[in-house]
Amino acid sequence: MTTLSPFKILPLLLPTAFLIILGVLWLPHHLELLDNAYIDTFKTAFIGILLEALPFVLAGALLSSLLQVFVPDEMISRWIPRRPVPAILFACLLGILFPVCECGMIPLVRRLIHKGMPLYVAIVFILAGPILNPVVYGATLTAFRSHPELAHARMGLAFSVSCIIGLIIYATVKKSPIRLSVQRESEDTHHRSTRGGRLASVFVHTSDEFFEMGKYLIIGCLLTSAIQTFMVRDSLIAIGDKPLGSYLFMMGLAFILSLCSTSDAFVASTFLHTFPAGSLLAFMVLGPMLDFKNSLMLLALFKTKFALYLFFLIFSGVFIGAVLVSVWL
Repeated sequence: MTTLSPFKILPLLLPTAFLIILGVLWLPHHLELLDNAYIDTFKTAFIGILLEALPFVLAGALLSSLLQVFVPDEMISRWIPRRPVPAILFACLLGILFPVCECGMIPLVRRLIHKGMPLYVAIVFILAGPILNPVVYGATLTAFRSHPELAHARMGLAFSVSCIIGLIIYATVKKSPIRLSVQRESEDTHHRSTRGGRLASVFVHTSDEFFEMGKYLIIGCLLTSAIQTFMVRDSLIAIGDKPLGSYLFMMGLAFILSLCSTSDAFVASTFLHTFPAGSLLAFMVLGPMLDFKNSLMLLALFKTKFALYLFFLIFSGVFIGAVLVSVWL
């Protein structure tokens, strides 16, 4: 009989504890928020975010399954350059070839790692893939049609941060941070794939990946919808007047809202006359790299220590890079 590790259930316990504390301590003093208008707004936001993200999770799970069944392990290893710099550039190129949203990136990368992709290359693909693709570039250019330099800066900052973090991971992480439960699950899936034919294996593996990642997606959508519905917006202008506060606020907002990388530029453009351009850039780069939904998925894939290390690298890299680029903007 297998035991459930505390680290495995941590991503589920934290949001549950947050909701319990919210319901017991805060909600009784704000009963007006239970008005039908707020409830309707919450339901609309939840369904909108979930429906926006689910197709990309399904697409990532399906691509992962096709890789598992039809692509030999040695082929992945043969494609990836041996030297770190060309391998990192190759990972950035994959984002153009496979324009998968961050919601569907984790299931795909899980399979790529098991197929032989080095960890640092997989991390670069996770970070760069949701931003460095033609769909996101076009959406950003459309949202900031009067400020096209923001679209160019977003691509450049995402590329730079991804490459630097990839090099840091290559230099500092020598042992595999993949959870043992995920490794065993991959082995079990491989054994099942030998029965029932390749087509049946694709459907079985797709459903496994989809439901594994879907539970974290739903939790993230619930919390994101609650914050979008009940967040006070009156002090935005006051925050925008403080340079450091505007960066931290917009990065925190990107993490909480968990918007799709194809739509977050349109949200950022609404703050164009309230916040500095650098903080908007930080919003558009941090969100696809690290938001509430994919942080739960990353915690499910990687060991907690490595996941927290990666979170720190992403946050600090985006913050420093956005401040430096704001001088040019």
